[in-house]
Amino acid sequence: MSVVALVLAAGSARRFGADKRQVALADGRSLLTHSVERARAAFADVRVVLRAGERGEDLGLPGDCRIVASPEAAAGMGHSLAAGAGSLLDSRAQAVAILLGDMPWIEPATLCRLAEAASASTIVLPRHAGQYGHPVIFGRDFWAALARLSGDEGARSLVRGQQGCCTVVEVDDAGVLLDVDTPEQVMQA
Repeated sequence: MSVVALVLAAGSARRFGADKRQVALADGRSLLTHSVERARAAFADVRVVLRAGERGEDLGLPGDCRIVASPEAAAGMGHSLAAGAGSLLDSRAQAVAILLGDMPWIEPATLCRLAEAASASTIVLPRHAGQYGHPVIFGRDFWAALARLSGDEGARSLVRGQQGCCTVVEVDDAGVLLDVDTPEQVMQA
């Protein structure tokens, strides 16, 4: 199963109070770099959604990292998801993993396991300790719906409306639940 990855990193980080994408984690790499490197360890095609006008190299991303601009990122995650989904027209993948740029602790093995459960007609959801997490993997059949998203809800409504197509994968990786919203969360890592 071929799965392309979209790393959403166009948010404004209001709760964090600064551009958290460039905050250094314990190993010295930035939050976004760490998240993207984890994705690249599991997926051959990784695309990073940034705000319009931003360049990957300014955020420390590798030069071969494909950047997708989200001109309406300030209007919410749905717009960034739609921009990312719109970039998939040239992809032959059968599914897309939606990763969040502020979730740097998901193990590549977990990403691979989720990708193995994917198909063109399913939505794969990771669950750890009874809680649903990220990434969510959407089969190609749902890409057009992703490209129409707007607002700040992301793809929750799409998942709710397609319960019969959802596959839940139990994972032993707390990283699927851990995002960074405050500076204190970086210090706890």
